[in-house]
Amino acid sequence: MTIPNAVQAVHVRPKLRALADALWAAQQTRVAIPQPSTTTNPGLTVTDAYAVQGANLARRYAAGEKPVGHKVGLTSLAMQQQLGVDEPDFGVITDAMVTANGGTVDPATMLAPKLEAELAFRIGSALSVGPTLEQLRAAISDVAVAIELIDSRVEDWKIALVDTVADNASSAGIVVGPWAPATDELLDSLPNVVVRLLRDDEEVAAGPGSAVLGDPLVALHWLAGAIGAYGQSFKPGDIVLAGAVAASVPLDPGVTWSATAEGFDPVVVHSATAQ
Repeated sequence: MTIPNAVQAVHVRPKLRALADALWAAQQTRVAIPQPSTTTNPGLTVTDAYAVQGANLARRYAAGEKPVGHKVGLTSLAMQQQLGVDEPDFGVITDAMVTANGGTVDPATMLAPKLEAELAFRIGSALSVGPTLEQLRAAISDVAVAIELIDSRVEDWKIALVDTVADNASSAGIVVGPWAPATDELLDSLPNVVVRLLRDDEEVAAGPGSAVLGDPLVALHWLAGAIGAYGQSFKPGDIVLAGAVAASVPLDPGVTWSATAEGFDPVVVHSATAQ
Protein backbone atom coordinates (compact mmCIF):
# COMPACT_ATOMS: atom_id res chain seq x y z
CA MET A 1 0.00 0.00 0.00
CA THR A 2 1.33 3.41 -0.90
CA ILE A 3 0.58 6.97 0.11
CA PRO A 4 -1.79 8.70 -2.34
CA ASN A 5 0.01 10.66 -5.05
CA ALA A 6 -2.08 13.67 -4.08
CA VAL A 7 0.01 13.98 -0.92
CA GLN A 8 2.69 15.62 -3.04
CA ALA A 9 0.36 18.58 -3.55
CA VAL A 10 0.43 19.30 0.18
CA HIS A 11 4.11 20.18 0.00
CA VAL A 12 3.35 23.13 -2.26
CA ARG A 13 -0.04 24.12 -0.86
CA PRO A 14 0.50 25.83 2.49
CA LYS A 15 -3.22 26.14 3.21
CA LEU A 16 -3.68 22.39 2.90
CA ARG A 17 -0.61 21.79 5.06
CA ALA A 18 -2.14 24.09 7.69
CA LEU A 19 -5.34 22.04 7.66
CA ALA A 20 -3.38 18.81 8.03
CA ASP A 21 -1.51 20.39 10.96
CA ALA A 22 -4.77 21.47 12.60
CA LEU A 23 -6.35 18.02 12.29
CA TRP A 24 -3.18 16.40 13.61
CA ALA A 25 -3.11 18.75 16.60
CA ALA A 26 -6.79 18.08 17.30
CA GLN A 27 -6.05 14.36 17.44
CA GLN A 28 -3.14 14.87 19.85
CA THR A 29 -4.87 17.36 22.15
CA ARG A 30 -8.42 15.97 21.79
CA VAL A 31 -9.66 19.49 21.11
CA ALA A 32 -11.77 19.61 17.96
CA ILE A 33 -11.47 22.27 15.27
CA PRO A 34 -14.25 24.24 13.53
CA GLN A 35 -15.61 22.76 10.31
CA PRO A 36 -12.83 23.46 7.78
CA SER A 37 -15.03 23.75 4.69
CA THR A 38 -17.03 26.60 6.24
CA THR A 39 -14.22 28.39 8.10
CA THR A 40 -10.53 28.03 7.28
CA ASN A 41 -10.83 26.18 3.96
CA PRO A 42 -13.88 27.30 1.97
CA GLY A 43 -13.77 25.81 -1.49
CA LEU A 44 -11.93 22.70 -0.28
CA THR A 45 -12.21 20.05 -3.00
CA VAL A 46 -12.36 16.28 -2.62
CA THR A 47 -8.93 16.03 -4.25
CA ASP A 48 -7.54 18.55 -1.77
CA ALA A 49 -9.16 16.67 1.11
CA TYR A 50 -7.53 13.37 0.12
CA ALA A 51 -4.21 15.18 -0.08
CA VAL A 52 -4.69 16.38 3.50
CA GLN A 53 -5.63 12.84 4.54
CA GLY A 54 -2.47 11.53 2.89
CA ALA A 55 -0.27 14.08 4.62
CA ASN A 56 -1.37 12.91 8.05
CA LEU A 57 -1.08 9.27 7.01
CA ALA A 58 2.52 10.05 6.08
CA ARG A 59 3.01 11.34 9.63
CA ARG A 60 1.62 8.08 11.00
CA TYR A 61 3.96 6.02 8.84
CA ALA A 62 6.93 8.15 9.85
CA ALA A 63 6.03 7.43 13.49
CA GLY A 64 6.18 3.69 12.81
CA GLU A 65 2.57 2.80 12.02
CA LYS A 66 1.99 0.40 9.14
CA PRO A 67 -1.02 0.34 6.81
CA VAL A 68 -3.06 -2.86 7.11
CA GLY A 69 -6.12 -2.07 5.02
CA HIS A 70 -8.82 0.31 3.93
CA LYS A 71 -12.27 1.44 4.95
CA VAL A 72 -15.05 2.66 2.76
CA GLY A 73 -17.48 4.90 4.59
CA LEU A 74 -20.83 6.55 4.05
CA THR A 75 -22.09 3.64 1.96
CA SER A 76 -25.47 3.35 3.69
CA LEU A 77 -28.35 5.80 3.42
CA ALA A 78 -28.56 5.81 7.24
CA MET A 79 -25.00 7.08 7.62
CA GLN A 80 -25.31 9.56 4.75
CA GLN A 81 -28.44 11.01 6.34
CA GLN A 82 -26.86 11.03 9.81
CA LEU A 83 -23.88 13.05 8.60
CA GLY A 84 -25.57 15.02 5.83
CA VAL A 85 -23.48 13.74 2.91
CA ASP A 86 -24.48 12.07 -0.34
CA GLU A 87 -21.62 9.85 -1.51
CA PRO A 88 -19.09 7.36 -0.09
CA ASP A 89 -15.55 8.14 0.97
CA PHE A 90 -12.53 6.11 2.03
CA GLY A 91 -9.70 6.04 4.53
CA VAL A 92 -6.72 3.92 5.51
CA ILE A 93 -6.49 1.52 8.48
CA THR A 94 -3.13 1.24 10.25
CA ASP A 95 -1.93 -1.39 12.69
CA ALA A 96 -2.22 1.09 15.56
CA MET A 97 -5.95 1.33 14.88
CA VAL A 98 -6.62 -2.39 15.37
CA THR A 99 -7.98 -3.72 18.67
CA ALA A 100 -8.11 -7.49 19.14
CA ASN A 101 -11.48 -9.19 19.41
CA GLY A 102 -12.44 -9.10 23.09
CA GLY A 103 -10.11 -6.19 23.81
CA THR A 104 -10.74 -2.82 25.43
CA VAL A 105 -10.80 0.68 23.99
CA ASP A 106 -10.75 3.91 25.96
CA PRO A 107 -13.26 6.58 24.88
CA ALA A 108 -11.21 9.16 26.81
CA THR A 109 -8.45 8.90 24.18
CA MET A 110 -10.87 10.14 21.51
CA LEU A 111 -12.94 13.28 20.97
CA ALA A 112 -16.53 12.22 20.18
CA PRO A 113 -16.32 8.51 19.40
CA LYS A 114 -19.07 6.35 17.95
CA LEU A 115 -19.42 2.72 16.84
CA GLU A 116 -20.71 1.10 13.67
CA ALA A 117 -21.56 -2.52 12.85
CA GLU A 118 -20.05 -3.68 9.55
CA LEU A 119 -18.77 -6.56 7.48
CA ALA A 120 -15.02 -6.90 7.02
CA PHE A 121 -13.18 -8.67 4.23
CA ARG A 122 -9.67 -10.09 4.00
CA ILE A 123 -7.92 -10.05 0.65
CA GLY A 124 -6.18 -13.30 -0.22
CA SER A 125 -4.47 -12.52 -3.50
CA ALA A 126 -3.08 -9.47 -5.27
CA LEU A 127 -5.35 -7.38 -7.43
CA SER A 128 -4.58 -4.97 -10.23
CA VAL A 129 -5.62 -1.34 -10.12
CA GLY A 130 -9.29 -1.13 -11.03
CA PRO A 131 -10.26 -4.83 -10.91
CA THR A 132 -13.57 -6.12 -12.19
CA LEU A 133 -16.18 -7.16 -9.65
CA GLU A 134 -15.53 -10.79 -10.55
CA GLN A 135 -11.78 -10.40 -10.01
CA LEU A 136 -12.38 -8.72 -6.66
CA ARG A 137 -14.77 -11.43 -5.53
CA ALA A 138 -12.25 -14.13 -6.44
CA ALA A 139 -9.52 -12.38 -4.43
CA ILE A 140 -11.50 -12.31 -1.16
CA SER A 141 -10.36 -15.09 1.17
CA ASP A 142 -12.40 -14.43 4.33
CA VAL A 143 -15.31 -12.43 5.75
CA ALA A 144 -16.06 -11.38 9.34
CA VAL A 145 -18.38 -9.24 11.40
CA ALA A 146 -16.62 -6.09 12.58
CA ILE A 147 -17.07 -3.00 14.72
CA GLU A 148 -15.61 0.24 13.47
CA LEU A 149 -14.79 3.04 15.87
CA ILE A 150 -15.30 6.42 14.27
CA ASP A 151 -14.36 9.81 15.64
CA SER A 152 -14.29 13.36 14.33
CA ARG A 153 -11.58 15.90 14.87
CA VAL A 154 -14.18 18.44 13.69
CA GLU A 155 -16.46 20.09 16.26
CA ASP A 156 -19.83 18.46 16.93
CA TRP A 157 -19.59 16.17 13.89
CA LYS A 158 -20.58 19.13 11.70
CA ILE A 159 -18.98 17.86 8.52
CA ALA A 160 -19.41 17.91 4.78
CA LEU A 161 -17.90 15.19 2.60
CA VAL A 162 -14.60 17.05 2.21
CA ASP A 163 -14.25 17.51 5.98
CA THR A 164 -14.54 13.82 6.77
CA VAL A 165 -12.29 12.87 3.84
CA ALA A 166 -9.53 15.16 5.13
CA ASP A 167 -9.99 13.53 8.56
CA ASN A 168 -9.18 10.02 7.21
CA ALA A 169 -12.89 9.31 6.74
CA SER A 170 -13.50 10.03 10.45
CA SER A 171 -11.84 6.74 11.37
CA ALA A 172 -10.55 5.82 14.81
CA GLY A 173 -10.19 2.03 14.97
CA ILE A 174 -11.51 -1.41 14.12
CA VAL A 175 -12.28 -4.66 15.91
CA VAL A 176 -12.72 -7.71 13.70
CA GLY A 177 -14.39 -10.96 14.68
CA PRO A 178 -13.32 -14.49 13.71
CA TRP A 179 -12.88 -14.95 9.98
CA ALA A 180 -15.16 -17.23 7.94
CA PRO A 181 -14.00 -18.64 4.58
CA ALA A 182 -15.38 -16.65 1.67
CA THR A 183 -17.27 -19.41 -0.09
CA ASP A 184 -19.54 -18.58 -3.03
CA GLU A 185 -22.51 -19.40 -0.84
CA LEU A 186 -21.40 -16.98 1.87
CA LEU A 187 -20.63 -14.16 -0.54
CA ASP A 188 -23.99 -14.62 -2.28
CA SER A 189 -25.77 -14.38 1.08
CA LEU A 190 -24.23 -11.10 2.23
CA PRO A 191 -26.97 -8.72 0.99
CA ASN A 192 -29.45 -10.58 3.20
CA VAL A 193 -27.23 -10.98 6.26
CA VAL A 194 -28.43 -8.76 9.11
CA VAL A 195 -25.63 -7.38 11.28
CA ARG A 196 -26.68 -6.33 14.78
CA LEU A 197 -24.86 -4.05 17.23
CA LEU A 198 -25.48 -4.77 20.91
CA ARG A 199 -24.82 -2.62 23.96
CA ASP A 200 -24.52 -4.91 27.00
CA ASP A 201 -26.61 -7.50 25.11
CA GLU A 202 -29.30 -4.97 24.13
CA GLU A 203 -29.65 -4.34 20.41
CA VAL A 204 -29.05 -0.69 19.55
CA ALA A 205 -28.63 -0.83 15.77
CA ALA A 206 -29.09 -3.34 12.97
CA GLY A 207 -29.16 -3.50 9.21
CA PRO A 208 -28.78 -5.91 6.30
CA GLY A 209 -25.78 -6.10 4.02
CA SER A 210 -27.98 -4.67 1.28
CA ALA A 211 -27.92 -1.34 3.17
CA VAL A 212 -24.36 -0.95 1.89
CA LEU A 213 -24.82 0.12 -1.76
CA GLY A 214 -27.14 -2.86 -2.24
CA ASP A 215 -24.35 -5.39 -1.63
CA PRO A 216 -21.13 -5.10 0.41
CA LEU A 217 -19.18 -6.41 -2.59
CA VAL A 218 -20.40 -3.43 -4.59
CA ALA A 219 -19.01 -1.16 -1.87
CA LEU A 220 -15.65 -2.94 -2.05
CA HIS A 221 -15.64 -2.63 -5.82
CA TRP A 222 -16.33 1.11 -5.53
CA LEU A 223 -13.40 1.37 -3.13
CA ALA A 224 -11.09 -0.58 -5.44
CA GLY A 225 -11.84 1.96 -8.15
CA ALA A 226 -11.49 4.92 -5.80
CA ILE A 227 -8.04 3.96 -4.52
CA GLY A 228 -7.13 2.94 -8.06
CA ALA A 229 -7.39 6.60 -9.02
CA TYR A 230 -4.35 7.10 -6.73
CA GLY A 231 -2.46 4.16 -8.22
CA GLN A 232 -3.28 1.85 -5.31
CA SER A 233 -4.76 -1.63 -5.23
CA PHE A 234 -5.75 -4.23 -2.66
CA LYS A 235 -2.86 -6.42 -1.51
CA PRO A 236 -2.83 -9.91 0.05
CA GLY A 237 -3.63 -9.65 3.76
CA ASP A 238 -5.42 -6.30 3.48
CA ILE A 239 -8.45 -5.88 5.73
CA VAL A 240 -11.23 -3.94 4.07
CA LEU A 241 -14.34 -2.60 5.82
CA ALA A 242 -17.39 -2.23 3.59
CA GLY A 243 -19.25 0.44 5.57
CA ALA A 244 -21.88 0.63 8.28
CA VAL A 245 -25.17 -1.21 7.82
CA ALA A 246 -26.95 1.22 10.16
CA ALA A 247 -26.46 4.59 11.84
CA SER A 248 -23.65 4.87 14.39
CA VAL A 249 -24.15 5.05 18.15
CA PRO A 250 -22.08 6.88 20.78
CA LEU A 251 -19.20 4.92 22.35
CA ASP A 252 -20.35 5.13 25.95
CA PRO A 253 -17.76 4.13 28.58
CA GLY A 254 -18.09 1.08 30.80
CA VAL A 255 -19.98 -1.01 28.26
CA THR A 256 -19.50 -4.35 26.52
CA TRP A 257 -20.25 -3.97 22.83
CA SER A 258 -20.76 -6.79 20.34
CA ALA A 259 -21.82 -7.28 16.76
CA THR A 260 -23.46 -10.46 15.54
CA ALA A 261 -24.81 -11.91 12.31
CA GLU A 262 -26.17 -15.31 11.37
CA GLY A 263 -23.40 -17.54 10.07
CA PHE A 264 -20.63 -15.58 11.81
CA ASP A 265 -18.98 -15.73 15.21
CA PRO A 266 -19.50 -12.44 17.12
CA VAL A 267 -17.04 -9.62 17.61
CA VAL A 268 -16.74 -8.09 21.09
CA VAL A 269 -15.06 -4.98 22.44
CA HIS A 270 -15.19 -3.37 25.89
CA SER A 271 -15.16 0.38 26.47
CA ALA A 272 -13.15 1.46 29.49
CA THR A 273 -14.92 3.01 32.45
CA ALA A 274 -14.59 6.76 32.69
CA GLN A 275 -12.06 7.93 35.28
